Amino acid sequence: MSISAALLADSAVTRLFEVLDGAGEETRIAGGAVRDALIGKQAAEIDFATTATPDEVIRRASAAGLKTVPTGVEHGTVTVIVDKRPFEVTTLRRDVETFGRHAVVAFGRDWAEDAQRRDFTINGLFLDRMGNVHDFVGGEADLAARRVRFIGDARARIREDYLRILRFFRFFSGYADGAPDAEAFSAAVAERAGLDRLSRERVRAELFKLVVTRRAAATAKIMSDAGLLGLVLGGMARPRRLLQLIALAPDADAVMRVGALTMFIPENADRLRERLRLSNEETERLRRMATGPVLTPKSGEAERKAALYRLGAQTFRDRVLFCSAGESEDAGDILALPDQWAVPKFPVTAAQIMAQGVEKGPRLGAALARIEENWIAAGFPMDAVALDRLIAETMRAN
Repeated sequence: MSISAALLADSAVTRLFEVLDGAGEETRIAGGAVRDALIGKQAAEIDFATTATPDEVIRRASAAGLKTVPTGVEHGTVTVIVDKRPFEVTTLRRDVETFGRHAVVAFGRDWAEDAQRRDFTINGLFLDRMGNVHDFVGGEADLAARRVRFIGDARARIREDYLRILRFFRFFSGYADGAPDAEAFSAAVAERAGLDRLSRERVRAELFKLVVTRRAAATAKIMSDAGLLGLVLGGMARPRRLLQLIALAPDADAVMRVGALTMFIPENADRLRERLRLSNEETERLRRMATGPVLTPKSGEAERKAALYRLGAQTFRDRVLFCSAGESEDAGDILALPDQWAVPKFPVTAAQIMAQGVEKGPRLGAALARIEENWIAAGFPMDAVALDRLIAETMRAN
């Protein structure tokens, strides 16, 4: 079974075609799902385009007992729920007046005209319920050649929405080989000032998608050399460190990859929070991975265990990867420590120290902290005799 056949065999897809296709209207799978099916990739989501107006989509879906949500009905988009799965269904559109993202559009019935409104040729494909691919923009040829091109004039398309600069590099990184398309690259550089017009939330979403694509590190270098990445981040980037991180940990998530690419010192986290509207949790994670002891495959066992105890498993792994990016050794051994060594609980209580004549208050807290540090340095002893000796020696020294 071909990938497109498998896509059309999806029971929810079949049901949606049954409801929306026919009786004077035509519905097709559109964009990314078709693109991914043609290269044997599982589509993350399946969107539909249709000649039916939003009102007609809602009427047909409701008559068939399907729930609808008017997620973007003013732009022609209705979400239809089939078997608890959401599918965006968008009416074909044509531009009436174009001025960036706020262009005035009207609903249409011309598939070729609708395709011309899309960003890249590989995203301008349609698949009908019989398995026929409809390509009005040369997307199939570009997909086969692993090439990403804008539909129409690249600079004009970017001016419609400056996020397309980042989208171009994201799709280039995920789907293309070789160098970027010359016209698209030149347009992205020429229109780079438009990046400052974008909301930080949209930039963050696009950057986080880009850094987990197939050629993320190589694409980051291209963008950095062109001066584009610095505009996005508000500072320098280190594409080589991202490349080394991916070699060490191919499954590293987007936050870890952004950290490797952009973090130099802990304070960089504050800049990135403002530039990318990061959450407090993401900001703190970036700050922690750039803070603390240097942890690499060269670190000794005692140093590793002390760091794991103090940092916790997540921060320990982040710190190891952050420090090890650039090292030639395999970091698998040190990264495996959280799974191989059960971090012990500090066995000394406040009551034990109070029994030594220390009253509640700052002195008690300070004494516990000194004992804990000595316990860590001693290799985390747990037997009662060793602990009593450690407590006594610590108390005598202070």
